[in-house]
Amino acid sequence: MEKIQPTEIDRMEKIQQTEIDRSVTTASVIRAQGATGDLRLHEFRSRIFRNERFLRVWLPPGYDDPANAGLRYPVLYLNDGQNLFESATSFTGVEWQVDETADRLIREGVVPPMIIVGIDNSGKDRLREYMPHRSLQSMMLRVHGTRYPSFLFKEVIPFIARNYRVTSDPANTGLGGSSLGALIALYTALVRPDVIGRLLLESPSLWASNRQIIRLSRHIKRLPKRIFLATGTAEAGRADRDQSMVDDVRELAAILRRAGLDDTCLQLVVDDGASHHESAWARRFPEALAFLFGRQGISKPTAELSTLPQS
Repeated sequence: MEKIQPTEIDRMEKIQQTEIDRSVTTASVIRAQGATGDLRLHEFRSRIFRNERFLRVWLPPGYDDPANAGLRYPVLYLNDGQNLFESATSFTGVEWQVDETADRLIREGVVPPMIIVGIDNSGKDRLREYMPHRSLQSMMLRVHGTRYPSFLFKEVIPFIARNYRVTSDPANTGLGGSSLGALIALYTALVRPDVIGRLLLESPSLWASNRQIIRLSRHIKRLPKRIFLATGTAEAGRADRDQSMVDDVRELAAILRRAGLDDTCLQLVVDDGASHHESAWARRFPEALAFLFGRQGISKPTAELSTLPQS
């Protein structure tokens, strides 16, 4: 019988607490005070999942300038939105530093001005919403992940399009996440490759549901145009499981290459010594964002980087 990795059990047991007092959530937009740049929070009710969460919308420098009123921006949707922008709301107290990284790369001209949308997980139902296939674990016999593409494409994306100036073409639309958030991002991109053109997969839980997502990947002919795929070598805290997770990621990369993605479209990073933690995902995010949305792409594309700087 398969077992859920310890890192996921830990994440399931600690439910995110809403960090904003309910007395102020009636406002249509909440301006976050602890982020770099302009971060706006929206209370969002899903009819598909029948629950509420925040959407965290980070806007690039100059978005509200009158001179830019006619511009539409690339957009990246990221799961587990609580962990992206502010350490105070992060599951571990460590954030991805998405706001700092995006602001810096935009100002340096590495990536174009873009909008990043953090989609909060639902707390106690996170595992069910992020798993598209049933697991032998009794708690995961009723999963809801197959609803996630509809949640994203019928609810979240239309809401963002109504309220913000985003482009709608796949080349300028990205999706990503880490752990189970990466698993459901991969599933969503596989079932709707016509919408998602950029895919960020950090430490994806490919082991879930007896590796069914890998089997699904083998039969997909159309893929996002660019994928950043990364894992650490110390993800699970036990040598055999660590190696298994690396092997799964390498196998997925091989499947993607056979499907037609060359080194300019797929970047695989096996990060020596990196664990299953927001700090690792934050450290790799600048490279991921530059690869997926960079103006010039990667100057020296490589199929795999065995080690990233620890600083």
